[in-house]
Amino acid sequence: MDKVCEALTQNSEARNTKWLFECHLLADNQTINAFALPGGQVFITSALFDELETEGQLAGVLAHEIGHVVARHSAQQIAKAQLTEGLTGAVVVASYDPQNPNSRSAAYIAQIVGQLVNMKYGRDDELQSDRLGVRFMSEAGYDPRSLIRVMEILAASSKGNQPPEFFSTHPNPDNRIARIQQAIQEVFPQGVPDGLIP
Repeated sequence: MDKVCEALTQNSEARNTKWLFECHLLADNQTINAFALPGGQVFITSALFDELETEGQLAGVLAHEIGHVVARHSAQQIAKAQLTEGLTGAVVVASYDPQNPNSRSAAYIAQIVGQLVNMKYGRDDELQSDRLGVRFMSEAGYDPRSLIRVMEILAASSKGNQPPEFFSTHPNPDNRIARIQQAIQEVFPQGVPDGLIP
């Protein structure tokens, strides 16, 4: 994993950031997940790692998470959540009338709107990180089509446990594949060359 992490961070736009990237394997064999923290710490659970079939698929997961760091999604999401929480609280305080039980509905609506706003940002961030991941993989010599297989693995692992996409911070893996294919076409308009690491 260290070799893949280093290849991605030293041969892509990530090397031009101020962050020192480190990739870590978490001993969690129950949760299929990967995530990144502001500042360059990238994590993948052993449950997801064990599902991957190739080095290129690992590169896809790590490149996607590195994309979150480069785009500063975690820091932005924290700031957006704090702003939304503050605005929601203000609406609740301003609209609640203890003499009128029906005024509670405004508070509920404000909370739901706040949650939907934050989920939209989460979905947009995921799609942007997919595009960055494709670029970073390609720059590091990995076949970006491996990221499509990662989406297929994620889709297969979530069957039956998947909430509707509208209420999820992550777009449905099946729906992300078309976006990844589009990003690959943008990076390689003449087609993916031979010789990239699968």
